[in-house]
Amino acid sequence: MRLWSIHPRYLDAKGLVACWRESLLAQKVLRGETKGYTNHPQLVRFRQHEDPIQAVGIYLEYVYIEAKARGYNFDHEKIVKVKPCDQILVTTGQLEYEWAHLRAKLRQRDPNRLKQLKKLVAKDIFPHPLFKVVEGSVEEWEVIK
Repeated sequence: MRLWSIHPRYLDAKGLVACWRESLLAQKVLRGETKGYTNHPQLVRFRQHEDPIQAVGIYLEYVYIEAKARGYNFDHEKIVKVKPCDQILVTTGQLEYEWAHLRAKLRQRDPNRLKQLKKLVAKDIFPHPLFKVVEGSVEEWEVIK
């Protein structure tokens, strides 16, 4: 499961679809509708939010908006809640790590997408709108590969 801190606009087609599916899974986990993935590290920051279901709903909403802009047909009805909520903090180090992680994935599965993003550097990358960037290293919950 990867709930990207970077904006969904940077994801390739496979990455965006995977993000949608994995975010829907995260929503199920946070709602107590599944037994698997309950201790997944990617869920830590959502669980720390005052309204985890709302936070994952906002997360899904922006993934949906990006998918719709690309002409994909994701089912908006699968998102449980969508009302404004407080942002979640994400560190600059986390964004840098995820940017490098995405580039490594794109080298393997979508070199053309990587070429489109080649000129961007980590400090210029926008976060997913749910997140507010603060200085810091990679998040403690991240599993570094």
